[in-house]
Amino acid sequence: MTNNDIVQKLWNLCDVLRDDGINYSDYVTELVLLLFIKMEYENTEAGLLDKHKLPEGCRWPDLNGKSGLNLLNEYKRILFILSTGKEIVKDPNDETKTIETTVITDPLILAIYADAQTRLREPRHLEQLIKSLDTIDWFSAQRDGLGDLYEGLLEKNASETKSGAGQYFTPRPLIDSIIRCIKPQAGEVIQDPAAGTAGFLIGADAYIKSDTDDYYTLPEKERTFQRNKAFVGMELVPGTRRLALMNCLLHGMEGDDEGVVHLGNTLGLPGTQLPKADVILTNPPFGTAKGGGGPTRDDFTYKTGNKQLAFLQHIYRSLKPGGRAAVVLPDNVLFEAGVGTDIRRDLMNKCNLHTILRLPTGIFYAQGVKTNVLFFTKGTAENPDQDENCTQQVWVYDLRTNMPSFGKRTPFGDQHLQPFEDCYHAAPREEKHGQIALESLGEGEQESRWRSFSRDWIKTQKADSLDIAWLKDQDSVDAASLPEPDVLAAEAMSELTEALRELNGLMLALGAGDQAQAQNELLAEVLGLGAEVNG
Repeated sequence: MTNNDIVQKLWNLCDVLRDDGINYSDYVTELVLLLFIKMEYENTEAGLLDKHKLPEGCRWPDLNGKSGLNLLNEYKRILFILSTGKEIVKDPNDETKTIETTVITDPLILAIYADAQTRLREPRHLEQLIKSLDTIDWFSAQRDGLGDLYEGLLEKNASETKSGAGQYFTPRPLIDSIIRCIKPQAGEVIQDPAAGTAGFLIGADAYIKSDTDDYYTLPEKERTFQRNKAFVGMELVPGTRRLALMNCLLHGMEGDDEGVVHLGNTLGLPGTQLPKADVILTNPPFGTAKGGGGPTRDDFTYKTGNKQLAFLQHIYRSLKPGGRAAVVLPDNVLFEAGVGTDIRRDLMNKCNLHTILRLPTGIFYAQGVKTNVLFFTKGTAENPDQDENCTQQVWVYDLRTNMPSFGKRTPFGDQHLQPFEDCYHAAPREEKHGQIALESLGEGEQESRWRSFSRDWIKTQKADSLDIAWLKDQDSVDAASLPEPDVLAAEAMSELTEALRELNGLMLALGAGDQAQAQNELLAEVLGLGAEVNG
């Protein structure tokens, strides 16, 4: 049984929970509260974790084998302990009294299960879930990685739901491609200020592990740094942060006392507490700040209610000298005037904005969102502390024009990003690296998806807008070949007249002659005909 098979089986369990009044968005949270208990037990028994992170009495065997109200009550008891760290038992000296004792001190477990409680009301549904989890081939899951299994469930949730964090779930192929371009290294502090379910941080960890034999080639001090200090994120939504913490822990990432992903608003005071980073990888949430008042960060030079512009300021200000960043941003950030121009200009002064990847539409689950990836480095290679005129040349790769419409039927994959990566890593960079054949150019002719633009050209020709495109969409209509306006207007009027005639005939056929006559008289009045218009 592959991880994909297991993910599908887990997802099918949602039908059980729907019978208990639980919707899709609540389903994943409900399932993972139970699933984490199962995975923690399987991981420890398989030797993948040094010791049990959950205390005795709160492990999978404590649920298995029970049924009815006993099972539901036991599960509620376990969730209470995991969420509070305390257990309430009868006083052995006085049965009329209870004693509260602390049984969990691990801050990470307490953060994962903060305020956790089940919405299940039917014991039979909980029993069915537990039995279904026990039928899964956990040997295969352990072989392929329990963390990857869990992440597959998160991605499935994102693709199946229409709202919430899944709306802008960053596709795994895009995350992996960005990481291969940035090449994070052991010993670097890697930050995601809009962590979501921690996809970027986990991808960076996997990349570094692949280069260091799962950190075994590193000295013990450096291994400890990788586990506890190398990765840090921030997430505003408690439920999403819970998913992120579980995701990180199942991938062997512990973080500090608050875990890898801290709870807080990056655009508020908590964001100022994030450490300076060598690498920042992120996909900030789309939209405007609540209330329209903009962020509360006093350290931002440019005040704005646009979340992405505010996040962009945080990112380039949070990089160490020479630090690298890749950030997914919607089109409006590239051309918004006023404060948007000021922030882009400040970015290009303080950082070398060397690459922009124009992404195709349809790769995010919010259809129609047009996005880009901006790659930049703090300062210059010659002087990482430079903060003026750092950007001299911007390379743009257009992966949007004349691309297929991506979705479930045409999934976006690594193969679509490989040509961009080839151009990104080429030394020296040349426009011929991005050559593609286009039918509109004629036989044998080619155009390049890969072009460079000087900082001076962006300033004088684009007024510091970064919305740069040059390829012609083969499906677009050439304005120069259109008929004259009066001809177009006449054609439109003719089609409208015929449509009205057919509607009039339909109303007459339906026996609504009086209504048709009234509409005809109204139309005649509007058109100034001064006479009845009959069908």
